[in-house]
Amino acid sequence: MADQLVTDDATDTRTLRRSPLAHLAQQMHEQSVTGERGVALREIPFLTMVGLRVVPGTAAASAVETAAGMPLPDGHGQVTGSPDGTALLWLGPDEFLLVGPEGSGPAEIGAEGTDLGDAGSDDAGTAAGLARALGTEPGQAVDLSANRTTLELSGPSARAVLEKACPIDLHPRVFGPGTAVATTLGPVQVLLWQTAEQAYRLLPRASFADYTARWLLDAMTEYAAPEVP
Repeated sequence: MADQLVTDDATDTRTLRRSPLAHLAQQMHEQSVTGERGVALREIPFLTMVGLRVVPGTAAASAVETAAGMPLPDGHGQVTGSPDGTALLWLGPDEFLLVGPEGSGPAEIGAEGTDLGDAGSDDAGTAAGLARALGTEPGQAVDLSANRTTLELSGPSARAVLEKACPIDLHPRVFGPGTAVATTLGPVQVLLWQTAEQAYRLLPRASFADYTARWLLDAMTEYAAPEVP
């Protein structure tokens, strides 16, 4: 008979979670590079993520904007909100991703008395609150928090590391803070979000997280040595 995990009703099951990259946390810390060619990698696990499908300019979109407390992004690459709080990323003409801090529930996103503020206090509650805000309007809100993890690559050499295998133009003239796009890093599909001048977040699906992190760690290695003239 298979072993069963039995917990007391009072146990917070969140303490039993293990992030997709927990086994690489120490390695990522040890391989961080400091100095003028510095670059660091870390996982930001368990962020709240809700997939949204609504048509901009409709009653459904207005309901979602009111519940989330921010407007939907207007077009490709755009982001509303803040990486330090809750943000909405544009994924397609009628597709968006809400990303919030670890453990953020509706109370941290929607105002008290709104569909979000009154929803459950976890990720599923956030999605349920947004779905409830839609009412009978056409649209969709789905909890995707376990679908991806988040890697943060930061430092003066962060862009150079990404440019080794990312096909899009990351030059500041076309890609800067507040830009997020769906792209690839090598063979892996990721969401790439620049959150600061020298900081990027990569959101791979959880099953590709190990490969993505190990690829980035390998690509960072050269920056621990002086630049070859």
